[in-house]
Amino acid sequence: MKPKFKDTVAWQQAQMLMQPAFIRLLDQIRQQLEQTTWKATYQDVTSPIPGYQMCLQRQDISLCFDLWELCYQVCFCQYNPTHHEQESQEIEIDTSLIDEAGEVDWQMLDAKAQDLVAKLFADLPA
Repeated sequence: MKPKFKDTVAWQQAQMLMQPAFIRLLDQIRQQLEQTTWKATYQDVTSPIPGYQMCLQRQDISLCFDLWELCYQVCFCQYNPTHHEQESQEIEIDTSLIDEAGEVDWQMLDAKAQDLVAKLFADLPA
């Protein structure tokens, strides 16, 4: 699913936040993996839209996650991933991730990525 931006300001804010959020997300995943028996593999995907996928595996369980969808959950307010290829969701940037100077608030970004990854791992099958 591709997010739809309300205006160019939202698009510019997303441009500023997406790469740092992606990096923080991967770092938080790495830290969580160190504390579990899950193994991760990463791969490029081309369908339905180009992106990156993380598959977690343990014994006979394998679960895959779209890393951009996770990133959207960090960067946008109340983002609800859908699996309908043709749907676009108008998003709202989480402006708490932007400081008063208009730059990335690294502490808020880290905290939100950490919370999302902790929830993802907490929801994995035991």
